[in-house]
Amino acid sequence: MGSCFLQTIRSILLVFISLSLFCLNQVFCPDAAFADKIRVLIIDQKYPSIPGKDEQLKKIGNNTKNTPLANGVYYTGQIEIWKGKNRLYVINEIPLEDYVKDVVIAEAGKSWEMEAIKAQAVVARTYAVYHKKAKEHSCYHLTSSVLHQAYKGNSPNARIAYAVEKTSGEILTFNGKPIEALYHSTCGGKTEVPENVFGKSYPYLVSVESSCESSPYWVWERNIQMSEIEKGLNISGIKEIGIISYTSTGRINELEINTESEQITLRATELRRLLGWQRVPSTNFSMIRDGDSIIFKGKGHGHGVGLCQWSTLEMAKKGKNYREILSFFYPGTEIQLHKE
Repeated sequence: MGSCFLQTIRSILLVFISLSLFCLNQVFCPDAAFADKIRVLIIDQKYPSIPGKDEQLKKIGNNTKNTPLANGVYYTGQIEIWKGKNRLYVINEIPLEDYVKDVVIAEAGKSWEMEAIKAQAVVARTYAVYHKKAKEHSCYHLTSSVLHQAYKGNSPNARIAYAVEKTSGEILTFNGKPIEALYHSTCGGKTEVPENVFGKSYPYLVSVESSCESSPYWVWERNIQMSEIEKGLNISGIKEIGIISYTSTGRINELEINTESEQITLRATELRRLLGWQRVPSTNFSMIRDGDSIIFKGKGHGHGVGLCQWSTLEMAKKGKNYREILSFFYPGTEIQLHKE
């Protein structure tokens, strides 16, 4: 276990012990006070010395507000430690609007155009509400990583707070229900449809052409050693990597990998996951063999579905307001006030 995680656990446990707030073996059960809150998994760490069978998680403590964790990070709301089979989970329960402020700070630039920040606030809030409804009986609703949406604890900023307050409670709906407001960093000129990435479709998530040339990921290049690729894919003796098919938006769908002993078909999204999301920023790329490495040349960053954050910034600079921006990326949706 890393020293950072141990420091985090020790600091939390010391507070718990001093406050005598241990409550062992309580099964999580939402109450009325939980209604306007989001539960975020902030640490999920293997801990082999914890005994126990594969069973429902048990809450082993909760904490008071504004407790600093490792590396000086502060979290608004309550901190809880749960245990599972050979694991410890640290969960932050936080009021929804406070969570939205912290997500927007992590996901968007603090100096971005105000209408772009407002759009990000509505999308982040909608995404949280959608996943809370989907996992209402789970011990947490979202993770703090970009696999859901980035959340790095409490970091107050006046401009972000203003944008969140001006859109307070607003979410995107389709037929009266919160949408899965997927979004990403940089589309590379055209957004992707969800069925090409997640295997499911939504009427409000369609491919649109959108400029995002100000993004540092508008175009990118990576030179990746063949040994790194083999290690990431857990195979050896790669002779050739070729493209089998493209998606309807021009991104790579499937790849064919020929080794000394087998032929493997791999989805480009899986290649990204195995090599690292930053190593291969998107599936919109070409490949050139260069000795013992492959040069990837591509456009965009992220899965490409839904709102493009850098396009949002450019649209705001051209005078579009947040409602116009959201209508463009999520056609057919409405903005409504969220009610529990």
